[in-house]
Amino acid sequence: MIRRFRRDKPRRLAIAQQGELRQTSAMIASVRRVFAPLLMMACVLLASGPAPAADKVHVEFWTMSLKPKFTAYFRTLVKQYEALHPNVELEWVDVPWDALQTKLTAVIVAGSAPALVQLNVPWAYDYALYGALRPIDDLLGKDRDNYTDGAIADLTFNGKVYGFPHYNSVNVMAYNTALFKQAGITHIPTTRDEQLAAAKEIKARTGQYGFSPALGKIAGLFLEEGLPLVENGKAVFNSPAHVAFIAKLADAYKAGGLLKDKLFSEDNYPASIDAYKSGRMAMLEAPPSALTRVRDDARDVYAVTDVAPVPIGGPGIAAGGWLFHFAMPRGTTAIVASEAAQFAKFLTNAENQLEFAKLAGAFPTAKKAVADPHFQRLRTDAGAYEKAMALGAKRMDAVRTLYVAGVSGFERLNKRLQDAVEAAVIGRKDVKTALDEAAAFWNSKLGP
Repeated sequence: MIRRFRRDKPRRLAIAQQGELRQTSAMIASVRRVFAPLLMMACVLLASGPAPAADKVHVEFWTMSLKPKFTAYFRTLVKQYEALHPNVELEWVDVPWDALQTKLTAVIVAGSAPALVQLNVPWAYDYALYGALRPIDDLLGKDRDNYTDGAIADLTFNGKVYGFPHYNSVNVMAYNTALFKQAGITHIPTTRDEQLAAAKEIKARTGQYGFSPALGKIAGLFLEEGLPLVENGKAVFNSPAHVAFIAKLADAYKAGGLLKDKLFSEDNYPASIDAYKSGRMAMLEAPPSALTRVRDDARDVYAVTDVAPVPIGGPGIAAGGWLFHFAMPRGTTAIVASEAAQFAKFLTNAENQLEFAKLAGAFPTAKKAVADPHFQRLRTDAGAYEKAMALGAKRMDAVRTLYVAGVSGFERLNKRLQDAVEAAVIGRKDVKTALDEAAAFWNSKLGP
């Protein structure tokens, strides 16, 4: 299973800037380390009991850091749904992202979990791993076809679907047409090799940097290129293909094509966008919302900015996916599960997803919403941001949430890999030697 963590660090959902709530690997590890025993115990204790004696079916659903921006939106949907389904009583609870895992684990263990909870894919994977989520294939039924292929693939663990897709994100490649023209580049890069070659040309002919790959998230770059980290319990990132990829990065670095500012940090996005806004860098890989900052802070650069797809890696996966969805904790009674599923389909239908996407500056995962003229019918005076949104919507089938799963002690192992790649790229160590040493360290910790 190919997965990795997104580049950006987690933060309170600033959805106007694409709503990309992310979590670091340490947070994921904390779920496994701290809550795994509780979750396993919950799987034993939880059982479907009789529905509470009441005139209405009570459906509690949780969202993650969506108040106050989306209060009116959700309250309106709740009223609409209750009017159409008088036998259902909805309760909306919004939980801060940094408290959600702790609170959710506690209520799962207590047997009082909500019927639906909004999660990102890595968190859902962990909860599903410990049996704390209910697969929803039987509840999804033919409505599965309403969602993009990428979204369904993200939520499929061990052959079963574990959530109703909601909204997603994707990266685009913004590029400075003036620098491209000055460098004599007429072909927009579509592969990583072409992008690295363009970066070297731009440096040689303009003196500016080409782009800034997130080398602090090298595990993710490997996965985007279709290069696995672990196979059959052993580290394999010292293969000839891995070595060749790092060698290409080292070559571009030596030629001055890669922005050196924070190149190996955990989050090089602030340095990257600052360099692009100042005209010091020709290509920026980022979500479309980044272009609103360029538009507002550097109008001269925005005026010469165009967009293209981020070069797709080996597996044909578009970069930048981070899917949110509504999962169903185990232990929900049959009648509540049935009603909750119908409400989840209502929340995530094309009409409601489109409205949410407009408010959020995010991408829907309902096929009809993605194809809506809001994304696809550009005005004649459309700028780079509008073009980026249209481009991103067209990539929803290819975008995936990539993260590393099933590797114990990943934080420590990843740090050793990051250090090895930095030493190789800047020329302090031979590439093969650096990766061999890191792989040997991984294997000593992964065990037999």
